[in-house]
Amino acid sequence: MEILGTTLRICVDDLETATAFYERLTGAPALRFERGGVSVAAVSCFLLMSGPESELEVLRKVAATIAVEDVDAAHAALTEGGAKVLAGPVPTPVGRNLIAVHPDGSVFEYVDRRAVV
Repeated sequence: MEILGTTLRICVDDLETATAFYERLTGAPALRFERGGVSVAAVSCFLLMSGPESELEVLRKVAATIAVEDVDAAHAALTEGGAKVLAGPVPTPVGRNLIAVHPDGSVFEYVDRRAVV
């Protein structure tokens, strides 16, 4: 499994203000979408999330989002290495993802950009 990049996950109260700050900071426009009642703005390597506290509480447990070429290959490598897959692979607005707990207890989201057909 090749790791292509990492996205830092940030829960914010004011998505508009935070998005404007990170767009200025990075010079990149935000990609916006909604997922499970949470509004999301992806700006460069930052994933800004805002929504109900009950949803954010779960999202805060995920340390980072890791981009991979293929979520299925990540699933195989993770389970072979002793990680436990909690959810997925499932489709997202930009590809597929899964959530896994590593043997040390760290929780990560793995995503790919493969469109679901």
